[in-house]
Amino acid sequence: MSQQLFTPEADEPSGGLGYPLVLTEPVRNPVKPIMGVLLGVLAFVILVPVVSQLVLRLTWLLRGRPPFEQYQADALAYELPEGLLASHLGLAMLIVISVLLARYLHARGWRWLVSVQPGVRWRYLLACLLVALVVLNAVLWLSFAFVEMPAFRAPQANWAVFLAIILVTSPIQAAAEELFFRGYVLQALGTAFQQAWVGIVGSALLFALFHGVQNPALFVNRFAFGLVVGFLVWRTGGLEAAIGAHVVNNVFAFGYGIFTGGVAATKATSAIGWDKAFFDVLGFALFALAAWWVGRRMRVATTTP
Repeated sequence: MSQQLFTPEADEPSGGLGYPLVLTEPVRNPVKPIMGVLLGVLAFVILVPVVSQLVLRLTWLLRGRPPFEQYQADALAYELPEGLLASHLGLAMLIVISVLLARYLHARGWRWLVSVQPGVRWRYLLACLLVALVVLNAVLWLSFAFVEMPAFRAPQANWAVFLAIILVTSPIQAAAEELFFRGYVLQALGTAFQQAWVGIVGSALLFALFHGVQNPALFVNRFAFGLVVGFLVWRTGGLEAAIGAHVVNNVFAFGYGIFTGGVAATKATSAIGWDKAFFDVLGFALFALAAWWVGRRMRVATTTP
């Protein structure tokens, strides 16, 4: 190859590029972004569980060192609040993975992973959080008229600790997943093939597959979410709408879980009905329309300067 593979010197992309093509270099090298995706997946598989285990080992010591095997099983099933903490802090490492790959493989600063501005467009992020809060919850409660209404009950044991961890760490976890899947992976695949749709579909597929065992309806649900927010990232020029939807979805999924059978039951979900999947996808689609409209009204940048 005529260029160095690793280029730590920060660089800026050419002007007029859409978000999926931000990693494009003056001399095209499709091998580099493909290799970056493979390295990212490998780092995900290795680093995320290692960090989660380190957190669990620390909380195990603080618990007074009960039998570790049983403690670990209960924690990872989210029967204990520290399991949720360990999982979310492990996933937070996706931020580090994404930033390092962009910086040292593509010579792009972290701000170009967030938006084409570059950087976080805070007003638009706040607007997307508010839109997601209204739209996703409205469609959820509408679905209760057609799908089974959950049985609300007294909150589970340690509910205040669970709620605190959900409120503090779920936004970090959701932002980390978006930075990796809709950020680095989408940009890398889009750049490698010079097609936005490849990045959108490829990142959505990886996102759904990384959620483990799931029935077809739940897989379609997660794949559709990836497609919708991936399209939003392309058309709005950044991750803000995707992060807003992901944060609200996760905070309320676990938040409602506290009052409808426990966080562990929410975590254990591996199958849903097609009716539930339909309303979830409807909520994602309505949110996408609203977030796109808000982005147009706020005149957010959609290409690099």
